[in-house]
Amino acid sequence: MLHQIAPYFGYLASLCLVIALLVNNDLKFRWFNSFGNIFFITYAILLFAIPVLITNVILLCINVYYLIKIYSKKENFDLLEFTGDDKLTGKFLDFYKNDIAAYFPGFSQQQLPGKLNFVVTRDVVIANIFSAELTENGDAVVALNYTLPKYRDFKVGSFIFGKEKEYLISKGVRRIVYYEVYNKGHLDFLTVNGFVPHNMDGKVHYIKSLE
Repeated sequence: MLHQIAPYFGYLASLCLVIALLVNNDLKFRWFNSFGNIFFITYAILLFAIPVLITNVILLCINVYYLIKIYSKKENFDLLEFTGDDKLTGKFLDFYKNDIAAYFPGFSQQQLPGKLNFVVTRDVVIANIFSAELTENGDAVVALNYTLPKYRDFKVGSFIFGKEKEYLISKGVRRIVYYEVYNKGHLDFLTVNGFVPHNMDGKVHYIKSLE
């Protein structure tokens, strides 16, 4: 019986390793590799494949080491406001316009002036660009909250909505509001960061209260 189910663990392991090569940041790469190693270890135990077992135990240890290193790494985050007509942010938006369109298809640089605009840097590298329209009742209606693929580990969200919460409140923000979410990956980001779905006028809005 055990020999019959062993190949399925091998298939799962192979699938995890393939996905690891397709993901776009080191954290996901290490996690999928680790899952692949665990499945291969199970596969090796069921079939008494000692070389496979030894290899994947070693690789799992390496992946766990790097995961601990990633999670314990101290990074320098900063938040910098911009007006909307800055050349640097213009070049940034132009360079990543195709990926931005996958998350915020209706966004254009012409929408920036007059909004609450800022970038988040990680170790002096732009990791995120944010733009929202502030309404009279304190809603910051998000037009853009784009994070570079390599930094999509939810740390940027924790920085904006956690550490910089007082900054947002000082700007008159009471709630962060998404009228629409177009990308499942971004929906995961909102869920992790405490946004709650609300049905309004037959549409689902995602809202995070800062109060």
